[in-house]
Amino acid sequence: MMKFAWDNYKLYAWGKNELRPLTRNGNTGNMFGGLRGASIVDSLDTLYIMGLMEEYEEAKEWIQNNLDLNSNGEASLFEVNIRYVGGLLSAYYLTGAEIFKQKVMELGEKLLPAFNTPTGIPRGVINLGSWGWASAGSSILAEFGTLHLEFVHLSELSRNPVFTEKVMNIRKLLNKIEKPHGLYPNFLSPVSGNWVQHHVSIGGLGDSFYEYLIKSYLMSEKTDQEAQKMYYSAMEAIETNLVQKSPGGLTYVAEWRGGILDHKMGHLACFSGGMIGIGADDGPAGQRQHYLDLAAEITHTCHESYSRSATKLGPEAFRFDAGAEATATRLSDRYYILRPEVIESYMYMWRLTHDPKYREWGWEAVEALEKHCRVDAGFSGIRDVYASTVSHDNMQQSFFLITLILHHFLEKSALTCNLSFLSSFHCVFLSPSLLPKRLRSSLFRFLSPPVIFCSI
Repeated sequence: MMKFAWDNYKLYAWGKNELRPLTRNGNTGNMFGGLRGASIVDSLDTLYIMGLMEEYEEAKEWIQNNLDLNSNGEASLFEVNIRYVGGLLSAYYLTGAEIFKQKVMELGEKLLPAFNTPTGIPRGVINLGSWGWASAGSSILAEFGTLHLEFVHLSELSRNPVFTEKVMNIRKLLNKIEKPHGLYPNFLSPVSGNWVQHHVSIGGLGDSFYEYLIKSYLMSEKTDQEAQKMYYSAMEAIETNLVQKSPGGLTYVAEWRGGILDHKMGHLACFSGGMIGIGADDGPAGQRQHYLDLAAEITHTCHESYSRSATKLGPEAFRFDAGAEATATRLSDRYYILRPEVIESYMYMWRLTHDPKYREWGWEAVEALEKHCRVDAGFSGIRDVYASTVSHDNMQQSFFLITLILHHFLEKSALTCNLSFLSSFHCVFLSPSLLPKRLRSSLFRFLSPPVIFCSI
């Protein structure tokens, strides 16, 4: 699966951000400003971990010779961070190749102007060529909250505390401002430091903020007590206000709009089963089994969203109202763009419980991908998971190569490791302070028994 996807990207879209497999050409997109090669950077660690060394060397050579970080254009701070910074950090930690360290430090410096706001909350859009940020409205919780792990590692590698200082300032502000019912709304003004509207979601706009809290705690060898407190307080508020049970007995996490529940759950929110599972050990006393049970229930609900469709793939969002149970009731929610969150939770739950059903569910999803998303020149998302005749969207997302495939690889593998995974499933060492004196050249040389702390 990985080799097929990669070979077609190389053949038809080399150097572009994504492959368009139906038209057999590349897509540059606009999330990354003028940056190119998103699929290459996103795939470095996957190629290396899976032992595709010839392909890895080709990707490394492209980065050395062709990755231009001075391109003009408005880029998403969030997307550049999770894909380019995360991908380059991961590649450096796995291989020790200096080119990756050089590129990631150069890129990290270019992200710092985004924090030049009255509050220190970064703007969401930057220009890498002019070293400036673009005028924009609210900053998004999932975006400014998904910088912490990468920026801590940038400080560790550079011996420059500025990166850590920037993300710790975000924490400081979030701890200071009032949170309605203990919840974190999705939109914050980088000028005033106040919430802009009270929309709360553990899916899109909010998701990876919570993920990075628990990952920050785990990555610190459980010394980051501030992250621990923020995470479990948030989980308590989410469980009190958002977690619901459908008439059919399915547990889901609703969205909250100014005190009114919206009984929908996005595909992006399906990462939360795995997240809650990996955080089960370190919560309030006596709550471990409760959190594991909650994680299993949410993962089961997300599996139902797959099993109730004609393609056995899940929609972008599904609802629990007007008689609906884990199904998309709006045409605009029926698409699937190769998202990994459901298989991700299967992988975590398999690692935590060794219940074979999670492997079986993962294989069901892979079979559905092969049947409905594989085309002659790669993999494509589909426009309606409920349609008996599939219509493809002509896009092999860059994250497909790193997240979905690697989740399944780890789920099916017997490997365990002492790595932590970032938001786009790029890996770093569990604790920056425990980096070996000489970076080892193979992941499999520092595998250790059975601890795997992963991110989404």
